[in-house]
Amino acid sequence: MRNHLDRHLTAVRNLGILAHVDAGKTTVTERILYATGTTHKRGEVHDGTTITDFDPQERDRGITIFAAAVSCDWDGHRVNLIDTPGHVDFADEVERALRVLDGAVAVFDAVAGVEPQSESVWRQADRYGVPRIAFVNKLDRAGADLDTAVASIRDRLHPVPLVVQLPIGTEDAFTGVVDLLHMRALTWGDDTDTAVEGVVPEELREEALRRRRLLEEAVAERHPAALEEFCDRETVSAETLAAALRDLTRTGDGVVVLCGSAYRNRGIEPLLDAVVAYLPSPLDVPAVRGTHEGAEQERAADPAAPSVALAFKVSATPTGRLTYLRVYSGTIEKGDTLWESGSRRTERIGRILRVQADRHAQLDRAVAGDIVAVVGLKAARAGSTLCAPQAPLVLEPPGVPDPVVSVAVEACRGTDTDRLASALARLAEEDPSLVVRTDPETGQTLLSGMGELHLEVAVEKIRRTLGLDVNVGRPRVTYRETVGRGVTGQVFRHVKQDGGAGQFAHVVLDVEALEEGFEFRSAVVGGRVPQEYVRAVEAGCRDALAEGPLGGHPVTGLRVTLTDGATHVKDSSETAFRTAGRFGLREALRACAMVLLEPVVEVTVTVPEEAVGSVLGDLAARRGRVTDSAVRGGSAVVTATVPLAELFGYATRLRSRTQGRGTFTARPTGYAPAPAVQATT
Repeated sequence: MRNHLDRHLTAVRNLGILAHVDAGKTTVTERILYATGTTHKRGEVHDGTTITDFDPQERDRGITIFAAAVSCDWDGHRVNLIDTPGHVDFADEVERALRVLDGAVAVFDAVAGVEPQSESVWRQADRYGVPRIAFVNKLDRAGADLDTAVASIRDRLHPVPLVVQLPIGTEDAFTGVVDLLHMRALTWGDDTDTAVEGVVPEELREEALRRRRLLEEAVAERHPAALEEFCDRETVSAETLAAALRDLTRTGDGVVVLCGSAYRNRGIEPLLDAVVAYLPSPLDVPAVRGTHEGAEQERAADPAAPSVALAFKVSATPTGRLTYLRVYSGTIEKGDTLWESGSRRTERIGRILRVQADRHAQLDRAVAGDIVAVVGLKAARAGSTLCAPQAPLVLEPPGVPDPVVSVAVEACRGTDTDRLASALARLAEEDPSLVVRTDPETGQTLLSGMGELHLEVAVEKIRRTLGLDVNVGRPRVTYRETVGRGVTGQVFRHVKQDGGAGQFAHVVLDVEALEEGFEFRSAVVGGRVPQEYVRAVEAGCRDALAEGPLGGHPVTGLRVTLTDGATHVKDSSETAFRTAGRFGLREALRACAMVLLEPVVEVTVTVPEEAVGSVLGDLAARRGRVTDSAVRGGSAVVTATVPLAELFGYATRLRSRTQGRGTFTARPTGYAPAPAVQATT
């Protein structure tokens, strides 16, 4: 039985499709579904007929907004695939998907190469240690060049690209690839959907042999078995190369690069073969780690072990609330009761579904390695752990980024206020990167997210699904405050006596600037402040970081040192010292020289060469600082750092300045000091 379960797990691949917006992720996914026989008609993004972009907003906008899971079978393997968004505003969807994946296919545009969001999702995959293979797409486009795209992967992402294919034909004449491992040609005709295998064209034979030799040398440098065979025989067999490429992919020491044109259905079968050959199964990745009562534990990918799963997505559908799970260990069956880490209570599994985007097939059980959706969970959120009650374990949830843009929202009719509040709460439950709060000064309801488009999509969802008329205010960025010049010896004495036990706490604080984040330390000697009170002071200081003295913005970039203090025999308590920490740091911040920080983004603008001067002038007027410029295929590409507040409405302005031919992308790069005039507003 055990051997059968292991064989099942070795035939599973959990992977994501990652890329910059418009690199062709969704088209690659659609062609994979078509090639595997899962669908019988090729879905097209421009026609709104795709399986994974099933939401009306995705079809209207022509972009992926929500991560969609699908499953298919190839060569005896079950492939669970997640098509992720490419727009920077939806990076949190990518983050949560990467947390539960074993591998990924990174898709690159053969003309543009590595684009800003390609770099961002690559770094996200680096953080989670997700093995990748690369697919250079759109080789049929004018200006497409595999070598240039591979050079940009090497220079900007810094992996070792191991190119295993050579294109046959260029641009419109692209008809197939040479498989360098087996030295064979794979070609596709306009009226055929499957590859035709043949001999390498004579005019490409010398170049193919040269590239095969380069591949052998690159692999031999990094893999002992390949090096040994290379030294003995001065060549490396296809079998040894395949095994070495698999090992190098899993360790991250190399990235296999394939190429094709997903739109024209060329290169998809070799890509699927590479997924099966090189990306890991659930048994190949390290055992999942979690904690229980402060102790770290491992749980192997074993269907017979105690069950543990991570919820990575929650979605409200007309038929009920779906919670998407990655099962890491054990077996989950319909009707099972599991312990949920967030609410610290049990939840019952109503139904288990195999997900096919917006379509579902019922399952009796889900085993280790599966990605499924379940119905019936009431309290589980994205990031919650679900496990067997008798063997509790808490897995580390994916990180949630801080929102950078806010809008005020209100119902047009007073009678809809409660419905709007309920809808906003459900949105925040589905998408942890959305935050709903009430402005203490104005009483307005504020919806905060990762960008203009993110908030636009969220509000439109409320309008479409509930039919609510909603008024939306102008976007506002989320500022931060930091310490420019600190203070030393700030004394705060908290004394309260109003009958009964009193409160007494005396603290002395030093505050200094820090590059980022918050750090607290104690330099108290002689036990003048007991350790439990030191922890209370730190908690109070963290409370004070919520609102800075300049405008009530969160405070970051400071180190607080508790240098001295005093206690009272009867009246000192943790509560008193926490209060002293909070109000003491507030007073200290008022005495510091504070700096207002605003979010900044890196903008990449692609425009016709004749429009460069106009675009540069506009960026300068928006307080942009140009960091790079280049010419690619007759278009100018300008990279600049611009305050996020200056980018509202930029898409419309850019289109008007370039007669609709200019495009831009943006990705957050952090915070920078705002002009003094803003610091006083």
